[in-house]
Amino acid sequence: MHDEKRLPGYVGSRLDRVDEIRSNPALLARTFADPAASCVLLDGLDPVIADGVLVMESLPSDAVIEDYVLLGVGPDQRPIFARLIDRAEGGFIASSRSRNVVDEVSADQAALYAGARSLVDWHARHRFCAACGASTRPHKGGWARKCEGCDAEHFPRVDPVVIMLAEHKGRILVGRQHSWPAGRYSALAGFVEPGETVEEAVARELKEEAGITVRDIRYVMSQPWPFPSALMIACIGQAEDDALKLDETEIQDAIWCDAEEIRAVLEERPGAPFIAPPPMAVAWHLLDHWLAHVAPVKASA
Repeated sequence: MHDEKRLPGYVGSRLDRVDEIRSNPALLARTFADPAASCVLLDGLDPVIADGVLVMESLPSDAVIEDYVLLGVGPDQRPIFARLIDRAEGGFIASSRSRNVVDEVSADQAALYAGARSLVDWHARHRFCAACGASTRPHKGGWARKCEGCDAEHFPRVDPVVIMLAEHKGRILVGRQHSWPAGRYSALAGFVEPGETVEEAVARELKEEAGITVRDIRYVMSQPWPFPSALMIACIGQAEDDALKLDETEIQDAIWCDAEEIRAVLEERPGAPFIAPPPMAVAWHLLDHWLAHVAPVKASA
């Protein structure tokens, strides 16, 4: 079991997603009518927090299931819903409140918020059928939308993103984007494209952005990123050489760092070669993983 404090943000859900309920209209109606059922309160897409926990409300007496998504059932067997909205502002942007939630509530509550945010945002942006253009309505407890014209079903999307470290002779590659705060570097990243594997996406992105060829790519960990609904897939690959050719439209700079430099970065020592991404980001944990599990092996080899 991971130490909760060492988890990336939005990781640690304890919900039972109860597919057997959301796909059964009778069970779903019974669950919605449960006196213990509660709703995660959102302010638009932002969390509402009081006394270190997400604010939860009872379902109104006049509530109808079509206005809600069943997020799941908690460890206490309480059904938990989120109310759908007609319009979601800023779905692609992580507000300070949505980022800070990981420091204000427990890991499982931050994960609950992330799921609610992603689903509420998806519903607000998918009110019409991509096949025929007719209106869609919530379906299967909010885990799908069904077209009122052609009966096509549409399901919440998750966009896979690879985020990776290239390693070469005991050093790893980090880079920075033009828009980042001064001094910040992180692992390189990019979306997985249609028709490619995770490994192929890692190799392609590193070739496109840094001009390096990698092999022996291995998976490390993942993180849901609810802005609006990505899955960060963290990997490490071995670079054939350390010569860089940057795509300067994507990457402002990139540097190779050894274990001692990465240790200085994570410990926030004065004179460290760069500022690390925040600990809520999977990139921080990827650097920490490399330092703890890979770098010592390389040093003793």
